[in-house]
Amino acid sequence: MKQSGFSLIETMISLLLGAIITATIIQVMVSQTVTANLNRGLVSVQENGRFAIIKLQQDIRLTGRYDRLSTSLNRAFDTVEEASFLQNHAVVLPATFSYRQTLGSMQGINGANDSLVISKVAQTDCRGYHLGYGSDEEFPVVNEYFIQDNKLKCRGFDLRVLRGQKEATGHNRHSAFTLLDHVEAFHVLYGEANDDASGAHMSLNQYITADKITDPQRIVAIRVALLIRSDEPININNVQGFTLLNETSVILSAAYLYRQFEATIMLRNMQNLIYPRSV
Repeated sequence: MKQSGFSLIETMISLLLGAIITATIIQVMVSQTVTANLNRGLVSVQENGRFAIIKLQQDIRLTGRYDRLSTSLNRAFDTVEEASFLQNHAVVLPATFSYRQTLGSMQGINGANDSLVISKVAQTDCRGYHLGYGSDEEFPVVNEYFIQDNKLKCRGFDLRVLRGQKEATGHNRHSAFTLLDHVEAFHVLYGEANDDASGAHMSLNQYITADKITDPQRIVAIRVALLIRSDEPININNVQGFTLLNETSVILSAAYLYRQFEATIMLRNMQNLIYPRSV
């Protein structure tokens, strides 16, 4: 019996079908890879954003805290005077301390990142340092949050050192710790309050930028906003604009995945202070 092979046309059709199938498989694999990268990027950004917001909330919420009745409080200095000073400078502004005159909450110029500086009593600064105090002692601390090289950083200071009352110790040269990488923007607004009719409590009136603060004692809330990008480039058509708080909307590179995170934090230690009404 005579056998015949494939004809040229049949061979070409087979090659064409094989090429189509191969191309389809490659396309599916590429699509799956992009989807997997997108999912990983999304999970990473979400986790990083939640971590940063929780960290900021935990610290900022205690702004202005000074419990003179605390048995852990280091009483090396006049606690009455110190409590008054700290609560009058719970939100620290530049030129508050002669030791570091530039240290303070600042509004970034032309959309640049803001910085946030707060004071409170705690057992450690934002880096976990005891700054020369006992591990179970509380002391007045000043924490600074800022962006450097697209990293959210913090560093802490002993309020008493900043006021020139004692020598600095245990501060690791005041080096900043990185809390989070790949932060594109960090902005802050401050909730300013006015006296109500009784003068014994305050109600939130407006949110202002750091350069508009005239009386830190009237700041009873802080809004923070972060714009975070994925660790690795992702091949997506990202043309979404982002508007953080009062800032101008920005559109960033399409090579990365971006997410915006915001939180409003009430300052529990500042809300119920009694202020004399102006006459």
